[in-house]
Amino acid sequence: MKRPWLAPLVPLYAAGAALRARRLQVRRLDWPVISIGNLSMGGAGKTPLTIALAQLLTERGMNVDVLSRGYGRANREPERVRTDGTASEFGDEPLLIARATGVPVYVAPERYDAGLLAEAEFAGQQGLGDVNRPCVHLLDDGFQHRQLARDADILLMNRVDWQDTMLPAGNLREAVREALRANALAIPVDDAALETELREWGWRGPVWRLQRRMEIRAVDGPVLAFCGIARPVQFFAGLERAGVRAAVRSAFRDHHRYSAHDVERLLASARAAGAAALVTTEKDAVRMGNLVEEFAPGLPLITARLITSIEDEDEVFEWLAVRLNMARAL
Repeated sequence: MKRPWLAPLVPLYAAGAALRARRLQVRRLDWPVISIGNLSMGGAGKTPLTIALAQLLTERGMNVDVLSRGYGRANREPERVRTDGTASEFGDEPLLIARATGVPVYVAPERYDAGLLAEAEFAGQQGLGDVNRPCVHLLDDGFQHRQLARDADILLMNRVDWQDTMLPAGNLREAVREALRANALAIPVDDAALETELREWGWRGPVWRLQRRMEIRAVDGPVLAFCGIARPVQFFAGLERAGVRAAVRSAFRDHHRYSAHDVERLLASARAAGAAALVTTEKDAVRMGNLVEEFAPGLPLITARLITSIEDEDEVFEWLAVRLNMARAL
């Protein structure tokens, strides 16, 4: 949602962001770093792309781990994510990535500290990979985290961000012109016009095309759809495209922590609407933890899985391999 009445404050926000960037101390890890990020406050699909990249690089013979901030976690010490842990321990996105990929995921307020822990554990060989394979860190939501040096910056760009403005009038953490810091842009495969506009604007680097699809089992009847993500409209639209009819749509704040009261209210609304099931996102299901057990077979909770695939994977991998090798030869 845009807030044009706050436009006079945008220059102040931009000046503050620029000042913070100039004061940062940049540190480098031993392994190369691939950053996945975006310009906006959320909803661009960073987590599904991180999962897709982790799987692609692992399949091509690399040792891969993921470094994340672990938004909302209580502990500030660097930790390796346990797949049997909770969102309050590790953050919803790191937990989802660890469960989806099987690669080690590390969290810390400073991603450099998470990387140090990752490299130390690998050196101790706690079953984390083949020492003869090349190693790489994936930096989740890393475009604004300039404290950590990276060898490849992948920036997700969609039309919403392309036409948006900076906080507080819009939803961008940085101005669109900062996209020129990236090494590759990743755009939706079904928006060829966006690539044309980006090229005309001045982008000269590679453009990855991403195919996103929602995977959800068939539901016999209407559903109550709910989520606590940055762009709930995208989730609800994805359900429609998947042929799921939502009798009720309920949107919570991004990263909402669910309570037993929330579940009771959702179940009551679903019954009143005659819903056959409730549907939510993977991130929301992760944050619900043991509360998912409150849903009965007669009114089940179904998780919709968002899957991102990269067009021309071979070309993308070759570009990454060359860039990482070149970076390490400097």
